Amino acid sequence: MKPTELLRFAMPASGDTCAVAVVAASGELDAWDPGSRGLLGFEPADIVGHRIWDLFAEPVPEALVRCWEQGADWTGEAVLRQRDGSTAPVLLHTRPLQDRSGQFVWIAVVEPEPRWDAAGRRMGAPTTAADPAERQRARRRLSVLNEASERIGTTLDLTRTAEELAQVVIEHFADFVVVEVLDRVLIGEEARRSRDGELLVFRRVAQGSVLPGCPESVVNVGAPLTYHVRSPTGQALAAGRPLISHVDAENLEQWAAGNPARAASIQKYGIHSILSVPLRARGLTLGVTNLSRHRTREPFDEEDLLLAEELASRAAVCFDNARRYARERATALTLQRTLLPERAPRQVASAIEVASRYLPAEPDVGIGGDWFDVIPLSGMRVALVVGDVVGHGIQASATMGRLCTAVRTLADVDMPPDELLTQLDDLVLRLDRDAAEGKAAAPESGLAEVGATCLYAVYDPVSGRCSMARAGHPLPVLMTPDGTASFLDVPAGPPLGLGGLPFEVAEFELPEGSVLAFYTDGLLEGTEHDTEAERTVFHEVLSAPTRGLQAACDMLVRRLLPERRTDDAAVLLARTKALGSDQVAEWQPGPEPATVAQARKWAIGTLKDWHLQDLEFVAELVVSELVTNALRYGRQPVLLRLIRGTELICEVSDAGSTAPHLRRARTFDEGGRGLLIVAQLTQRWGSRPTPAGKTIWAEIPLTV
Repeated sequence: MKPTELLRFAMPASGDTCAVAVVAASGELDAWDPGSRGLLGFEPADIVGHRIWDLFAEPVPEALVRCWEQGADWTGEAVLRQRDGSTAPVLLHTRPLQDRSGQFVWIAVVEPEPRWDAAGRRMGAPTTAADPAERQRARRRLSVLNEASERIGTTLDLTRTAEELAQVVIEHFADFVVVEVLDRVLIGEEARRSRDGELLVFRRVAQGSVLPGCPESVVNVGAPLTYHVRSPTGQALAAGRPLISHVDAENLEQWAAGNPARAASIQKYGIHSILSVPLRARGLTLGVTNLSRHRTREPFDEEDLLLAEELASRAAVCFDNARRYARERATALTLQRTLLPERAPRQVASAIEVASRYLPAEPDVGIGGDWFDVIPLSGMRVALVVGDVVGHGIQASATMGRLCTAVRTLADVDMPPDELLTQLDDLVLRLDRDAAEGKAAAPESGLAEVGATCLYAVYDPVSGRCSMARAGHPLPVLMTPDGTASFLDVPAGPPLGLGGLPFEVAEFELPEGSVLAFYTDGLLEGTEHDTEAERTVFHEVLSAPTRGLQAACDMLVRRLLPERRTDDAAVLLARTKALGSDQVAEWQPGPEPATVAQARKWAIGTLKDWHLQDLEFVAELVVSELVTNALRYGRQPVLLRLIRGTELICEVSDAGSTAPHLRRARTFDEGGRGLLIVAQLTQRWGSRPTPAGKTIWAEIPLTV
């Protein structure tokens, strides 16, 4: 409420015997009624904006200062300066009103100090023209506003805010109230009329009544409804200000326009006065609240209108905050779910079985930056990654998207886990520097420091080994086929964004059928970091022989997450598989060039055993080229491997460190076309470093 409007609800005064002021928490005078002109000799405009302490002619009473610090009433004597330089003893009464942020607005009432004659009789006692009943009503209205500031808008949920508004209105001055929001506003669009141009489409979000079931609601909460532009509600929305309707035969027809059942309900229950108040905030019309009286005989008056307008104004700001937050949360959640994998890639089915679950935090907390990914690598290997970005909101989701993309890019070049985390750490440092520079250039941008945790693992179904490294992330859980559950001892690296510290790789040999559990710290929010309790839950959930991985994900969420989630939670489960001799074949050629022909012959024989004779021509060319390059440019020992999965994979490893590169041979060149032929005949090809050298690989589709 504006200070000038607040004066109306303060202790009214008349003449020159009393003055009422509104004082901000800082002590500055926000408004002073015209009564100050006769009492102090000042015009209100002369002293508004000054600190109230500057008007005292002597030090401020200590008791007053203590009361203001504690937010308590104070009544006592004071000496004020007047415009002509003289002083005047006065009585000062101050009363605090506390808003939702905890700040105080003070109502100060100034009266001339009473004087007494020799007989002890009071002389010249100040009088005011205030009606005691009016004063009581004014105080009640101030109390309602003070109560409303504490009760309306306690959450960023639009429906809850509407229910709080309806409850406050019902308790104080209405018999029936409905709160309705424009339908298009709920989905984040601007308000506009329906196609016929005559009906306004709303959706009821809350309603309340002093009597249960009376009046019977024509529209249920959550259902759409319309108002005709010529109805009182339509007129109030068009004018942008409240409108009181005294129901009679004429305007009953106006209420019937667009919804005859509404008019019938008004007539049935004897509703005689309706107050339609638009819900407007930041220049946008969000909806309307209609207050009705059928049990109270007095119709709504102008003071009810002013109070309802103030309540609606406060609620509308809360509605708009909730609407903006809901739109931002929906955007962040859409971005989050778009970046997270919906299902495991087809290429990893031969190596692992995967299940996952992601749950955002409660709506009033905001979307975080938790993510996970399953990335197919060369040689049937699979990368499993899970991470958590610090913070909430769109900024955290955007940072998560950049890190997720970076991990996929680095994984595609077969970077080892420790080196990948090092590169990711450098990226987070750059993002942090960019955010700091952006915040310095535009402090209002809201950019914050960037930080994240991450765990990256690579599982090889051929060797059955898994290598992993972590950057400040919780330890993964391993459930072996014999029923043993344990936290894997992965060296603890620093969170991403600190820089300068190395990451270490740990390798584990996993029996076929083992289950790896990766998760973010939000999953363990309800365990109070009780490691033994967490291990027990993982063991009980993952050891059930008939429970699938997806059901295990759901069970972990139910067992570990608290009822109210204050952080995002992500869980990724992977059951390992192993490739047998019917899917992997190896042969070690000698150093002589003649072994290239033997390699081709061995490859053709292997394909016949696998019933893949249709691939003999392409496989023969690829094997010939890769083995020839390894013998010519690499170092012994050389190893040829064929892997049958969703594609036929041909790998040639050697002890050399020189990586091959594709080049375009000129017309009369006798060489330089081998890798070009491989690239044209295969689906993908590439190279990756190994502890002993390098591996060149190529993938041939099973149908050519």
